[in-house]
Amino acid sequence: MSLLELQGVEKHFGAVQALRGVTFAVEPGEVVGLVGDNGAGKSTLMKTITGVHALNGGSIRFDGQFLSGKDTGEIRRLGIEMIYQDLALARLQDVASNIFLGREPTKRLFGLPIRMIDRERIEREAAAMIKKLGARVPSVRYPVGQLSGGQQQSVAIARALTFNPKLVIMDEPTAALAVREVQSVLDLIRRLKSEGIAVILISHRLNDVLSVTDRIVVLRHGRADADLVTANTNMNEVVSRIVGGGDQSAAAAHEQRG
Repeated sequence: MSLLELQGVEKHFGAVQALRGVTFAVEPGEVVGLVGDNGAGKSTLMKTITGVHALNGGSIRFDGQFLSGKDTGEIRRLGIEMIYQDLALARLQDVASNIFLGREPTKRLFGLPIRMIDRERIEREAAAMIKKLGARVPSVRYPVGQLSGGQQQSVAIARALTFNPKLVIMDEPTAALAVREVQSVLDLIRRLKSEGIAVILISHRLNDVLSVTDRIVVLRHGRADADLVTANTNMNEVVSRIVGGGDQSAAAAHEQRG
């Protein structure tokens, strides 16, 4: 049984049909690229998987359980984590505080029935998570707003891993990063895979997708237009699928933009 199974997923907003019978699966420890032009339905699909949007048709099953009717919190507890493009980090707080934001461990104060945040434990466990990822962060006490884009992405991934996810969905994690930082993020994705954690990578940077994924699903006009084995495909085929087949001039233009 696949970790994540989508069968005929439909979603509409009034008269606008955003998803049209999307079907694909993700295996445990597999990295799947999700690509497509703007408006192809990538964001809508991910929000449907994570419970932000309700299904209008079809089914989504994760780890043997159907997700229909479950809210975002329930789906998160099942093991699906989403890292949005804006990362949703508290820039004025330090690395450790961001990793445990909203879920801070507490301890009793002098044996009284009063609990306070266990700062020592937060810093210790945050440092262990950063070390496990092999991320390059100066200190867990360093303000997140002073970190580079790649380092902030590392903090967002570390925060996701504290939930012990089985699937991490990453939305444009390498957008606007310098070349060296892009490689660091791709290495983090490989690290997740080595830990048996599945990843869905949404990206317009096709070179990144081709370098780190096992499969590539192409969304076009709300449909899963192709499901390609990365080792058996190439840039030209992926671009051609995104733009709709034989339009070579459009494919070339898209490749230059990417």
